[in-house]
Formats: sequence, structure tokens, C-alpha cells
Amino acid sequence: MQYTVHMAADEEKIRRCYPILKQLRVHLDESAFMSQVIRQQSQGYFLAYLESESEIRSVAGYRFCENLVYGKLMYVDDLVTNLEDRSKGFGQILFDWLAAEARKNGCSQLTLDSGVQRFGAHRFYLRKGMDIVSHHFAMRLR
Repeated sequence: MQYTVHMAADEEKIRRCYPILKQLRVHLDESAFMSQVIRQQSQGYFLAYLESESEIRSVAGYRFCENLVYGKLMYVDDLVTNLEDRSKGFGQILFDWLAAEARKNGCSQLTLDSGVQRFGAHRFYLRKGMDIVSHHFAMRLR
């Protein structure tokens, strides 16, 4: 399988990622998505995508941060493979790329949150060697 991982650092590449990320972030229309990604990139958010045969197959949004629990870490905000391309190895390749990128940047951990209803994603993360280490709690303020 021929593939490349690219960074979506300009508006054209960000826009190309939208149809895939829309499958995970269904609440965002394209305009809101573009504004949000550009704003987050100014705060250290990175958007990477895996392309094969001139088609984007998987997309990941991530950032580097530090906390008292783990020290320096990569937090993966978004990780999604195109519905038609699932179980073909694209998500695994992008996940492995993220782990290598985290190591290259001196991170001690790669972390992410996953919705409690995403059972297929949970099986994938467990197969990739991740552990369930906490419950994430949230309170809507609006």
C-alpha cells in the first residue's frame, strides 16, 4: 500500500480534511470547521492526514502539552478514518505515525478521549496497546 502522511497547514489542505473529519465531528459545518481549525492551529493544534491514491483516508488532530500526571504528552483531539476505508490499515498507519511523532517530540505519553459509545474505536485503541486509565468528566457551561 502506497501512502504518505502530510500536515494540513494551509486552507486548501484543511478544507480537504473536512469530509473525513465531518464523520467524527458531525456538528460542524465546513465554515465552522475551517474557522475552528485555523483558530486552534494558532494555539498549537496540528492537523495531519494520510493520503493514498490521491485520496485522504485518515485524519488526526493533535497537540503537545504538559501536565503533572504525565509530563510532556501528545493529546489526540481527533482521529478518524473514512468510513469506506476502515479496516484497511489506514487508521493503524496514522496511529503509528502519531506515536512516532510523539516520541520524536520527547513525549512520555500519547493520550486521547473517546466517546463511550464508540466501541469499535475502543477495540482499536486497546489493540494498539492503549490502556483505559481514567474517566473523563465534563460539565456543559452554556
